[in-house]
Amino acid sequence: MEIIVHTLAELYEAMPQLAETIGARRKVALYGPMGAGKTTLVQAFCRYLGVEDRPVSPTFSLVNAYSYRDADGRPALVHHLDLYRLATLEEALEIGLGELLDDPWYCFIEWPQLIEAILPGGTAKIQLHILSETARRLLIL
Repeated sequence: MEIIVHTLAELYEAMPQLAETIGARRKVALYGPMGAGKTTLVQAFCRYLGVEDRPVSPTFSLVNAYSYRDADGRPALVHHLDLYRLATLEEALEIGLGELLDDPWYCFIEWPQLIEAILPGGTAKIQLHILSETARRLLIL
């Protein structure tokens, strides 16, 4: 599945389609160069879910968590990871990655290359491509 957006507003409008494409999968690996919009995509998806906080890049914290209410009104979480600064799989496991991959919540992972060997089967993979200063191509696998 491919989604092309030219503006931030179009990205927000594309979230229902992205959610439908992801389906029941809750682990999402985000690929793309620096500045491709990985964190912006997480912000848009969180807004779609009803997260009240504005997600920020977890570059230095490594893991951020945001709460929202699911369709049944129950508390739910979105985890947002940025593995850019990690050098080994062991470092990723030390921050609790194993538990995050096993829990039932959404988990968006920026720079997932380091942990590809342990990503759960069925993990949604989104490749972000820069088309212009504002346009992006999202390829959802």
